[in-house]
Amino acid sequence: MTDLVVRRLLVDMEAPIQRHWCAGDAFRTALFNALSMSFPVGEQFFIDSVRNGFKALPPEKQESFRAEVQGFVGQEATHRRLHSLYNGHLEKLGLVNHWEPRARERLQLMEGADVRHWLAITAANEHFTAILADWMLRNADLLGDRDPRLATLWLWHSAEESEHKNTAFDLYQALGGDHEWRIRWFRRITLIFLGDTVRQTVSNLRQDGTLWKWSTWKSAASYLFGRRGLVRQTFRPWKDYLRRDFHPDQHDSSASERWLVDNRERFALVGQ
Repeated sequence: MTDLVVRRLLVDMEAPIQRHWCAGDAFRTALFNALSMSFPVGEQFFIDSVRNGFKALPPEKQESFRAEVQGFVGQEATHRRLHSLYNGHLEKLGLVNHWEPRARERLQLMEGADVRHWLAITAANEHFTAILADWMLRNADLLGDRDPRLATLWLWHSAEESEHKNTAFDLYQALGGDHEWRIRWFRRITLIFLGDTVRQTVSNLRQDGTLWKWSTWKSAASYLFGRRGLVRQTFRPWKDYLRRDFHPDQHDSSASERWLVDNRERFALVGQ
């Protein structure tokens, strides 16, 4: 089990967001804005999955998960709230969130399904966020310095995603979830997550008026496939999930641990 604490990030989310807040780069900004648009509905689904998974455990197993589940729910609820504020600024910039209604429609299909399916979906998404988080923490300079507040938000969120990457996976295993369904959902989520990310990023760029600029596509190629590219450096850890003996703990979390230690002045512990 993991000791998870809830943190209150000390940033002002009331201040407006710049049009190209991420290093002045249209593509990077559009990509991160797209991801933020998915978080409120996604985080709520993850919370519901873990809560219901915990309730489905036999009483003798619940105690060993209780503190971790409480920490997970608290962290995800905080992420949901801050990204809702973030997304409110994006609306003011004229960006339309198409991802969230699509996600809500798909999630309605899960009503009444075995909680292990919910947890398998959550574990798959948490793997995506964990490998993205680790990459971001190791390449923090690519966020630029135009908006230190948003850079802090993304790095704090990344550190906590890495910190709680085991929770849904362990609950799935504790409830007897099998390898075949874990992989089946992972493959589906891979297609859905990547498809939604591309669609919303393209939409953001189109609304921003930068979709057909050469600089946008040049930035996308470098950011995704360059020497430090997101896709290039996360493909192998993504693939690890397919192994029968995989566990999230097998991936290094030291970048998360370092950031939380080195940036203690940027947050306060809730309840302390």
